[in-house]
Formats: sequence, structure tokens, C-alpha cells
Amino acid sequence: MHYLYIALAFLAAYLLGSVPTALWVGRRFFNLADIREHGSGNAGATNTFRVLGPKAGSFVLFVDALKGFVAAFFLPQWLVAQGAIAPEHELYYRLACGALAVVGHIYPVFAQFRGGKGVATILGMMLGVAPATVGVCILVFIVMLLLFRYVSLASMTAGVCFALLQLLPQFRPQQPFLIYVGFVLAALLIYTHRANIGRLRAGTESRVPLPWAK
Repeated sequence: MHYLYIALAFLAAYLLGSVPTALWVGRRFFNLADIREHGSGNAGATNTFRVLGPKAGSFVLFVDALKGFVAAFFLPQWLVAQGAIAPEHELYYRLACGALAVVGHIYPVFAQFRGGKGVATILGMMLGVAPATVGVCILVFIVMLLLFRYVSLASMTAGVCFALLQLLPQFRPQQPFLIYVGFVLAALLIYTHRANIGRLRAGTESRVPLPWAK
């Protein structure tokens, strides 16, 4: 029975991550058949900002982050409450459920397995695991975005900072396993942004419009 609960939690995490927020928002409120046919071609918050504007982009960012947080924080708690896992193992299931939500976001079953790049969902996932470290990374993201106006560059920088911060005594996790997870997530962010890296090198990457930046 315990294995059944774990399987259900894993399935729920993947399906939760698979909710294609950007795609559904575009269809429901903007009569846009498929946001992946516009902008950068993916169904994530960044492309929503670019194609549909800041209000829609902010909503998609919030929901996509919420998917990762719910999967990583609440599903493992449910497993503990059901007696399916021991409390001392909860961290590992937080990471597993969060990772499955990220996989669902990148390869959503509800959208032909073509989703976003996982930045917002990874953010929500790690908020449920290491909130203090993620808080610093959010500040790094904001500073990079204000300085350069490239969401892709800000996202990758914040991801790398998360991995490096955990090497410092002030942010070192009690479980050393999290350090390896941080570097894996940073590598995943760089991998999913490989097309953006090419555009950044070529000088063709789109900048986020800011009210004071002309």
C-alpha cells in the first residue's frame, strides 16, 4: 500500500507540472491558439511576458512556480501523513516530487510534450526546500534583469548562484546531497536555455521591455 501512495504522489507531481498555464491563458483570455507559435516558441512565463504582456506573464509565472512548490512541499507531507514514508526521508521525496513537476512542465502530457524551460517551476520547487537560498537568488535574478533586460541570462545566473551559494557556510544545507542537486538544476537550466545562449552570443536575444528603458 505504501508503494501505491508513493506512485500516486509521483503521478500527481508530474500531472501538476504538466498543466500548460501559458498555453491555456493564451487560449482563454487572448484568443491565441498556441503561444508556442509566437515569440521564442515555448510555453513559459518569459514568452508570455513577451507575447501577452506583463499581467499575463506575472500570472503564468506565479502559477508555474506554485506547481513546483505544491509538488515539493505538500505531496511529501501527505506521504508522511499516510505513513507511506518516514519523516527523515521527506527531503528526498520533496526533491523527487519537485523534479517530476519540472519534468512535467518541460514535457507536459497535456500539451504534446512541448512546454516551457522549467525556470519558474524549479523556483517553486526550491522554495519548498531551501527558501533562504532561493530568496538571495531571486534578488540576483532581479538585479540581472534590471541591468541587462535578458530573462534568460538572469535565470541562468540565478540558477548558478543557487548552486554556488550552497558551498558557503552561511547557506550550506544540513544534507550535503542538496549541493549536488543545486549543480544538477543549474546544469538543467543552462541546457534548456541553450538556444537562448546562441542568441545571446549572436546579439539577437529579445530584451524585456521596461517602462524606463527605451
